[in-house]
Amino acid sequence: MVTDGDSTRGLPLSSVGNAKRCVAGLSAKPSCLSIKLHAEVGLILFPKRYSAVCGNDQRLLSTTNTFPGLLDKNHTLSKAVTAYAPGFPMGKYSESEDWADIVPIPQNDGGPNPLAAIAYSDEYREAMEYLRAVMANNEKSERVFELTEHIISMNPAHYTVWLYRASTLFDLQKQNNSDLQGDILEELQWLDGISLRHLKNYQIWHHRQTLMTHLPSLPATELPFLTRMLSKDAKNYHVWSYRQWLVRRFSLWDTELPYIETLLDRDVRNNSAWNHRYFVLFGQHVDPDSGKGMDEVGNIVDEDLIDREVEYTEAKIRLAPQNQSPWNYLRGLLRKRGALGECKGFAEEFVGDYLEGDGKGCRSSHALDFLADCWAEEKEREKAGKALELLAKRFDPIRRNYWNYRRGLLGLGAVEA
Repeated sequence: MVTDGDSTRGLPLSSVGNAKRCVAGLSAKPSCLSIKLHAEVGLILFPKRYSAVCGNDQRLLSTTNTFPGLLDKNHTLSKAVTAYAPGFPMGKYSESEDWADIVPIPQNDGGPNPLAAIAYSDEYREAMEYLRAVMANNEKSERVFELTEHIISMNPAHYTVWLYRASTLFDLQKQNNSDLQGDILEELQWLDGISLRHLKNYQIWHHRQTLMTHLPSLPATELPFLTRMLSKDAKNYHVWSYRQWLVRRFSLWDTELPYIETLLDRDVRNNSAWNHRYFVLFGQHVDPDSGKGMDEVGNIVDEDLIDREVEYTEAKIRLAPQNQSPWNYLRGLLRKRGALGECKGFAEEFVGDYLEGDGKGCRSSHALDFLADCWAEEKEREKAGKALELLAKRFDPIRRNYWNYRRGLLGLGAVEA
């Protein structure tokens, strides 16, 4: 066995890799016997590196005397030692010649006896130790890119890994002078598979957005992929948020409505599609950095557009009167031109003679809520109060306090359920 400097010529790769890891892991649990054994192997194989990590600790200089059976005749850990220290790491990276130059950095959980250490798998723990090491060196290379893919396969919610992967991708493009758009399209293809396996992971969509900011135009495959994602979950918040960003980024305002109408024809209760419809029609003139909402920007009202949308929405409400989303959409449309009461007659179709009796003819509590707003705007306090009373007592008693709050705004007293 050669031990001058950090030379490891002639040693089996497993011993070398494990010794490297044990040297780096010495500070994690210094009281653990297995770590002491690891450190002593590290002292034999990597005296310079061991000294840099551990200093001149004379207590660990009696390796061969203390554990004469530490190494067998082939200079590998003896079976006795492996059995004595079952936690000895045997990992993908520690055993790889491609990573022989890296000293892994263990996670610091707050000392030798952490209060609530996370029980990572050995595979994940090792990969993260190597990621910390390359990040400390600011290394951006093909092996690092592959390392991030391995970690993401085990934990796709690790935002730091996603950020470092994106940074590495862009650095590699500069190093190799490769086609950036081609690199991004290849990354998107890989990302599609990850997205389909982890539908509700927002880090994935932030990474996708980061990639898209480097493209001059929308890839032909992007909208079909989003359609596939929404076919699995039509109300996936992360996909819809990304789609809104995409509409604004690539000015897709004039091409989204047919797709939205397809979704609403399929499921009129798709509140996400209703929300996206409002965004597409009225979000174009909003500066996303202004802090203002779509109802706060100017007085831009296209009367023909409002008329068309009111007609469309009323038709959808007739299909499912007890569906809240189109009622809210209708409210938003009418407030665009300050005329909530113009659809009062339409709403009354669904409540019967709601001012008499206990509202048995009512087919939509949302119509009652809409009428309460109409009457309140027209100073018809008693009519509005009656609608709110029916909501509190009969149709939505679980939110009685809210309806009573609305009655209080009219100067009316609370009702009991």
